[in-house]
Amino acid sequence: QKSEPAFASVFETAPPLPTRKKYMIKLFCKAAVVVSLATLFGCSSTPSVEKMQADVASYSLPKAAVADKGLVYVVRPSNVGMLVRFNVFLDDKEADSEMGYNRGNQYIYFFVTPGKHVISSKAENWADMPIDVKAGEVVYLKQEVEMGFAVARNSLKVLSDLEGRYLVKDASLGTVAKESK
Repeated sequence: QKSEPAFASVFETAPPLPTRKKYMIKLFCKAAVVVSLATLFGCSSTPSVEKMQADVASYSLPKAAVADKGLVYVVRPSNVGMLVRFNVFLDDKEADSEMGYNRGNQYIYFFVTPGKHVISSKAENWADMPIDVKAGEVVYLKQEVEMGFAVARNSLKVLSDLEGRYLVKDASLGTVAKESK
């Protein structure tokens, strides 16, 4: 008695080729719809200037600037890849220069001496942003999430005062490792 391979029954019950082709096309179309919806609802756009002004009119920042130091807010307004930490460093990429980290829809802040600095953000990649801060000035940086190979990648963008305050207002506090260096 000759025994059949275990996978032989799979081929006997598989639908004919034209039916499989239709099934694959339907599966592809469903996947395309899911990806399109995720992209549409996963991407947010900045509201109008009028809306942002109205929303922050009576809002005070969690930490105010001080006369002899600059204040940096780093905000990550997106929930995409929210479990991935985006670590923030001041002036170099050494462990003792880490100021804190954000996950999805969070911000951190720290004080800096007036002058030129480099803010670095670490995810799958390093993103660097040179800034020049004056005493009493508040600088806002946005961590933008991008698709990475294994985990999320990031980039940094300087924000206007209005957009920075608006994004900080709607985010929660991330993990602040230190308030100054």
